[in-house]
Amino acid sequence: MKLHYYPATDSLYIELRDAPGAETREVADGVNIDLDTEGYLIGIDIDNASIKLDLSTLETTALPTVDLKVA
Repeated sequence: MKLHYYPATDSLYIELRDAPGAETREVADGVNIDLDTEGYLIGIDIDNASIKLDLSTLETTALPTVDLKVA
């Protein structure tokens, strides 16, 4: 999983899987999900992220750190 923040547009993209998108659906105002060809969720795009989310902290809980890849 990767988090991509774009300050110029104040958008946050949460990449769940590295796969090509086939369809985008708006699930709430300014929140879109990307699906692959089989309908599996691959990403979430949030517009006006700094208004909708607290971007000052990032906390993780119970991640499987054995195979954790740090970039």
